[in-house]
Amino acid sequence: MNVNKKAHVHSWLIVVLAVFALRLPFLNEAVQGDDPYYLYGAEHAQIDPLHPASARYIFQGDPVDMRGHPHPPLDSWILAAPLAVWGGVREAPFHLLYVLWSLVAALSMLSLARRFCGRPLLATLLFIAVPAFVVNGTSFEADLPFLALWMLAIAMFVKAADENSAWTLAVAAIAAMLAGMAAYQSILLTPILAVYLWQKRRAWIPAWATIFAAPAAIAAWQIFEWSTRGAIPLAMLAGYMRTYGLQGPSNKVHSAAALVAHAGWVLSPLIVLAWRGARWRWIVAGAAAIAAGFYDSNPLFWFSFGCGVLLLVSSIRRDFLGVWIAIFFGASAFLFFAGSARYLLPMAAPVAILAVGAVNSRVVAIGLCLQMALGLGLAVENYQHWNAYRSFAALLGPEIRRHRTWINAEWGLRFYLESEGALPMPKDPPLRPGDMIVSSDLAYPLAVHAPLAPVATGVIRPSIPLRIISLDGRPAYSVASARGLLPFEISNGPVDRVRAEVVIERKAELSWIDPKDP
Repeated sequence: MNVNKKAHVHSWLIVVLAVFALRLPFLNEAVQGDDPYYLYGAEHAQIDPLHPASARYIFQGDPVDMRGHPHPPLDSWILAAPLAVWGGVREAPFHLLYVLWSLVAALSMLSLARRFCGRPLLATLLFIAVPAFVVNGTSFEADLPFLALWMLAIAMFVKAADENSAWTLAVAAIAAMLAGMAAYQSILLTPILAVYLWQKRRAWIPAWATIFAAPAAIAAWQIFEWSTRGAIPLAMLAGYMRTYGLQGPSNKVHSAAALVAHAGWVLSPLIVLAWRGARWRWIVAGAAAIAAGFYDSNPLFWFSFGCGVLLLVSSIRRDFLGVWIAIFFGASAFLFFAGSARYLLPMAAPVAILAVGAVNSRVVAIGLCLQMALGLGLAVENYQHWNAYRSFAALLGPEIRRHRTWINAEWGLRFYLESEGALPMPKDPPLRPGDMIVSSDLAYPLAVHAPLAPVATGVIRPSIPLRIISLDGRPAYSVASARGLLPFEISNGPVDRVRAEVVIERKAELSWIDPKDP
């Protein structure tokens, strides 16, 4: 084995070990965030494998159709397989299977880094240490499968163009089609891959067809659903967007501002501040930080916003990596409405590669350690938050079996309460004395118009003094809002308050009522 091949094998092994070291401590992570909605699709796939998106469920009190969900059905299909094997959700084996997506993403990054920088292993470890990769890799949402397929499609396409390899191009096409079935933003593969093809092998006709694989898969699914179920998923999604006002101008502005702040933490600010380049970048970033201070006076926000602008302007280049960042971030600021940190994961690879080439290796190594420490801190806080819901639901199990129980909450709390036999609460539920209602102050509770007596209460307060979501609404890690745009929050405050209450009989106060009386 020659020296280069041996170095490649060693790098491959280091990356694999790093991924397992990152994921194994979180194998027992509780169901969290939007996981339950993907699991509804997986459950429906057991009886209708071709149409997991035909699942229907209650969302914030309203009956909804999963064909209007913001993601196509690939993640539900992925979850359907272990669900069929184990007959129910088993957190540890499910998470162990999902480590595959982290491995595919990381090894694809290593392949790309070898082609674009002189220190590919360092760039790959920097990619693995991105806080959103650390935190969101422990959920069953579509983000990691999409990221893995996105990275695989680009890595294989680049390899195919460089080596004129037909089989590698075929792998890229398959990965891109699967990415199209995981997330609608996969359509951005088309302009990004087109740039590389134009620069490297513009006369290769099969490759020009391949760049349209993701939108072709999305279009094929829309046609299939319309022909077999009579509805176009994208049209249903647009309807839900209008109903809930998700694409309103204020949401767009908050989302774009939050995404800029999140960009400042894709890599450690130490790396961003050490990035070599023209002085004008500092002038632009400083002006942006001052302007951000008027938008949200919290120092963490304007510092993050300034770092985000500095990173983005430092990445301005005419080559493939610079255009990749520009296309993806520009489209994200325009398309998305929630401003979540995980939305920027598909541009973390070129950012890491460029940083390794523009920053001293020692600074990159220190920054890597700092951002991994932050990512692990956020991941532990996230673990404690969702585990507290699991524990509270288990505590209420005996009471749920004695009462008809309504769930006045979403997310992981809803999943574990449903597992105990509780029902999601619709708007204006048919309440009766003796019913129990379990509510969360954080997870979109509905107003309850009935006299209630307390059964159990709990305050969720993770021990790590970091927050990615909280009752005061300041962190925008998951969702940006008018109350806060912080990439995360340094706080010991409560994340949520949960309670179980029983509906009691309302005693009559009047023995006679005049029909004319209002």
